Amino acid sequence: MEQLIFTPEEQNHVHETLSHVTRILGHDTSTAEIERLRHDLMDAAAGGFCHRDSFGINPICRSLDTVAALCEMVSPDKNMAVAILLFNPVRHGFMTIAELTERWGEDVARIVGGLIKVSELYAKSPSVESENFRNLLLTFAEDIRVIIIMIVDRYVLMRTINHHPDEQHVHKVALEANYLYAPLAHRLGLYAIKSALEDMSLKYNHRDIYSRIAGKLNQTKASRDAYIDGFIAPVKQKLEAAGLKFEIKGRTKSIYSIWNKMKKQKNDIDGIYDLFAIRIVLDSEPEKEKSDCWMAYSLITDMYRPNPSRMKDWISIPKSNGYESLHITVYGPQDRWVEVQIRTRRMDLIAEKGLAAHWKYKGIKSEGNLDTWMNNVRDILETADSGPMELMRNMRMDVYDKEVFVFTPKGDLYNLPLGATVLDFAFMIHTKLGTICTGARVNGKNQKINYRLASGDTVEILTSPTQQPKQDWLNFVVTSKARNKIKVSLKEAEGRAGDLGKELLQRRCKNRKVDIDDAAISRLVKRLGYKTITEFYVAIADGKLEVNSVIETYLEMERRADTPAERISADTYVMQAPQETEQPDKSEVVVIGEGIKGINYRLAKCCNPIYGDDVFGFISAEGVIKIHKRDCPNAANIHERYPYRIINTRWSGKIGAQFAATLRIVGRDDIGIVTNITSIINKEAGTTLRNISIESHDSLFHGFVVIGVSDQQTLNKLIKKLKTVKGVKDVQRS
Repeated sequence: MEQLIFTPEEQNHVHETLSHVTRILGHDTSTAEIERLRHDLMDAAAGGFCHRDSFGINPICRSLDTVAALCEMVSPDKNMAVAILLFNPVRHGFMTIAELTERWGEDVARIVGGLIKVSELYAKSPSVESENFRNLLLTFAEDIRVIIIMIVDRYVLMRTINHHPDEQHVHKVALEANYLYAPLAHRLGLYAIKSALEDMSLKYNHRDIYSRIAGKLNQTKASRDAYIDGFIAPVKQKLEAAGLKFEIKGRTKSIYSIWNKMKKQKNDIDGIYDLFAIRIVLDSEPEKEKSDCWMAYSLITDMYRPNPSRMKDWISIPKSNGYESLHITVYGPQDRWVEVQIRTRRMDLIAEKGLAAHWKYKGIKSEGNLDTWMNNVRDILETADSGPMELMRNMRMDVYDKEVFVFTPKGDLYNLPLGATVLDFAFMIHTKLGTICTGARVNGKNQKINYRLASGDTVEILTSPTQQPKQDWLNFVVTSKARNKIKVSLKEAEGRAGDLGKELLQRRCKNRKVDIDDAAISRLVKRLGYKTITEFYVAIADGKLEVNSVIETYLEMERRADTPAERISADTYVMQAPQETEQPDKSEVVVIGEGIKGINYRLAKCCNPIYGDDVFGFISAEGVIKIHKRDCPNAANIHERYPYRIINTRWSGKIGAQFAATLRIVGRDDIGIVTNITSIINKEAGTTLRNISIESHDSLFHGFVVIGVSDQQTLNKLIKKLKTVKGVKDVQRS
């Protein structure tokens, strides 16, 4: 193996950084341990067990920089530092995991093992192969410390590769930093790293935009500093007069956040007023933290007019990552809105370094809300069927969404993204609870499953053993976990329905002694217009296709291929004794021929005629008269091939029966649109909702609704009302 050669600059860097890290770790690491670590690194480098990465970076320099950043930006931790430094030597065979365990302990070996798993998955191009990418994130979820190390390492790498000649490689790393590592850093409360990753990602992928914003900020720095000083001066006087001990500092918002504001507000940087925030950090005793923060809030809002809609109280109910702060926006001098953040020293430490600064890394698992979140991430990854970019996008959405906090009747607190529904909450508690959820009692009142929760709500989930997930649930849930669990349940239900439909067809074929092979089924599926065999069998199970009609279509296909069909004329049709019919009502609603009653007839499934439609009768090979609409898709073929089987038919004038009608609806995939559609159908007199099937794609939905109506006039009236629903583009009878 080739020995790793250090440049003079790298030698100096290693010496200085190792000394710096030793000072930070302090009493947690003995001199003997430092020397042993130094020897291990040098022996690994000399033996060819340390290789430069794809950017040509010295791995020992990068590892030391990662340890230094971890100690300064997160929290000093000996085991994590040792794991970072020995990861590359162990990965390349310098020592085995067993030897590592003997020399440095099981905890270090566990972290290194997690890092090796991540590196192996990265070697398989996880950003291209979705399964590898999912496994990569699942590996992250095994140990919170692996996540933290990967975030900090990515931060160090991003700092190092500025102006690297391999621009395509840099863009790939920057993209992953923005979509994966920045959201993870945000959830862990590592806001400084999160902002730095986002800024550098923007810089590497859109350098012109980054440079323009940075240049503008430099040009306006003097005037901005003067404004901050003018704003702070009277605030200082008020706080000092109240006896509060504090520090005030103004900070410019990150370039990435400014760019997002420019896009959102469709404005140039000159039109963005809230480019900075004022932070007040109070020196408060633990028991007086909240009262001091609210006192400062009262003093500031007495001086400057607040905007209540932009107030964020993360003190009363902290974020799930432990973030505590009071955010207010006030109307300052020169008619400018200014954001003011009020927090204590303890809160500021958590805001700067995250809860990781206070965790004790003594086991695989983390504590508290983060562990719940990581379990949720694991559930999403295990059930998701989308590609890697969609996975990252969903994670980013879940992480960055604002939160609402709700309580169980026992007082347990849960947080969900803003806009979460009763159904989202049920799936968060347990998948089984979500699948049988019928609604909830929210603050003592019954609410539907699509009710949107608000912070402070007390929620008791209501269930029914007969409830099953429905397609329209996907239109209003907002969490990835709920969405993926619903999709899995729907697929399982479709599979069960398909098996049932297949069994129904096979049983009926056996009873009628009809032999249909797989090739014939495929031709039949194509003939009936279904995309897949599963859809075909599901249609049979749902009653959209009648089994006897399917068999009849098959037999007709076979007769057409072999011999001409037997001529049956309407003039020579022999009346049969009335048998069990599929009429919609016991009363005669159809007059066939010259008003002859008692004839066995059915309403054709292909066009589903209803009272008032222009219809005709067709004598089938079974001797049953089928009633078709004049404009039925099969009418032209019937008139051309079997004119001798056609018999005049009209409605009798008796109303009261209900007929099945199918409507095709197309519209925008807006939240609540399906609920609005079903509400109109249920409220319309003389109509009943029998079935609904909705599919969504690219923010549009299309679907079929089967309803029961008494006549054509009622159906036309309903169609007009459905067309008035906001978001509905078209309603047609199918």
